[in-house]
Amino acid sequence: MTDVLDNTAVFTSDGLLAQGVVPEGAPLGPSSGKKNPLSAAEMRRLLTAADPRRKRTDLIMRALVIAAFVLAMAPLVSLLWTVISHGANRVFNRFPEFFHQSMRGVFGGMDAGGILHAIAGTVMITLFATLISVPIGMLTAIYLVEYGRGPLARATTFFVDVMTGIPSIVAGLFSFAVFSIVFGPGVRLGIAASAALSVLMIPVVVRSSEEMLRLVPNELREASYALGVSKWLTILKVVLRTSVAGLTTSVLLAIARVIGETAPIMITAGVADSLNWNPFSGRMMSLPVYIYRQYQMGVVPCRPDQVDCLADINFMRAWGAALTLVFIIMLLNALGRLVTRWFAPKLK
Repeated sequence: MTDVLDNTAVFTSDGLLAQGVVPEGAPLGPSSGKKNPLSAAEMRRLLTAADPRRKRTDLIMRALVIAAFVLAMAPLVSLLWTVISHGANRVFNRFPEFFHQSMRGVFGGMDAGGILHAIAGTVMITLFATLISVPIGMLTAIYLVEYGRGPLARATTFFVDVMTGIPSIVAGLFSFAVFSIVFGPGVRLGIAASAALSVLMIPVVVRSSEEMLRLVPNELREASYALGVSKWLTILKVVLRTSVAGLTTSVLLAIARVIGETAPIMITAGVADSLNWNPFSGRMMSLPVYIYRQYQMGVVPCRPDQVDCLADINFMRAWGAALTLVFIIMLLNALGRLVTRWFAPKLK
C-alpha cells in the first residue's frame, strides 16, 4: 500500500482515504511503522478546512472582478441616464407630435417640429444598406467556411479584416466619389448613403456569419452527404437552418452597428427638412445627422418680448432624437436576443 500525506490530503491505494476519512490507529505506511495520531473527525476537519492564503486570494480576485464590472458599467449607466433625463422631457411633452412632424416650415425658436423625416430616412437608408450587404456578406461567409481553400480564400479573409478597420468617413467618401462619377458632381441621394453603410456592414456580417457557420457540427454535414445529398443542398437545408438564429442575430447586430453613423450619411445624403421616402431621388435626413444638425444650430437668439421663442429648442430636439435613436438600437439588440431564443435548436 502506498500513502501520500501532504498537509491537507491523504490518499491510499486501497481507497480507505478516498472520502478523506482515516480509521483511527491505521498505519500511515510500511515505511513509517507509526500509528496515525489523528482521529477521523480531526482528519475530516483538516481536509475540509479552507486554506487562509487561498481564501484571501479568492476574496481579492472577487473584489477585482466586481470593481471591473462597476467600472465598465458606470459610463454606460451615466450615458443612459443623461440621454433619458434630457430627452424624455421633449419626447413625452410633445408626444405624439414629435414623431409625426417634420422640420418643414420650422425656424427660429418655434416650439414645433419633429423627427418624422429623420426616422423615415434612417429606416430607408438602413433597409437598403441591409439589402445590399446581407447577401454579399452571407455568400462570402459560406464560401470561406464551405469552399474556401487556397490563396483566394486567404486574400478574401485579409481584405475582410482590412474593411473591418475602415473609418466610416472613408466609406462615405468612397460612395460619394462613385455616385458623383455616375450621376454627376455634388449628387446627394439616400441610396448613396446606403452604399456607404453597406461597406461598413459587409465585414461585420461576414465575420459574425462565418463564426456561426463554423459552429455547425461537421457530423450533420457528413450525415447529409452519406444520404446522397449534394453539397449546395446540404448547405441550404442543413447548415443554414441549423445556424439561422446566429445568422439573424449577426444581421441585427450589423444594423445596430451602422444605424448611428453620421459622417458617411452627411456626405452622401446631405440634410433635408422635408419628408422623403424615395432613396433614389433627393436628399434624405437621418436621426444621427438630425442630432448633429440641431446641436450645431445652438442657442436661438430670442428677443425679451418673444414669449413663444425657446432659446434651447434645438438642444431639446437633439436630446429627444438621441433618446429615440438609443431606444431603436436597444430594440434591435433585444430583438436579436429573442430571435436567438426562438430559432435556437431545441435540445429536448
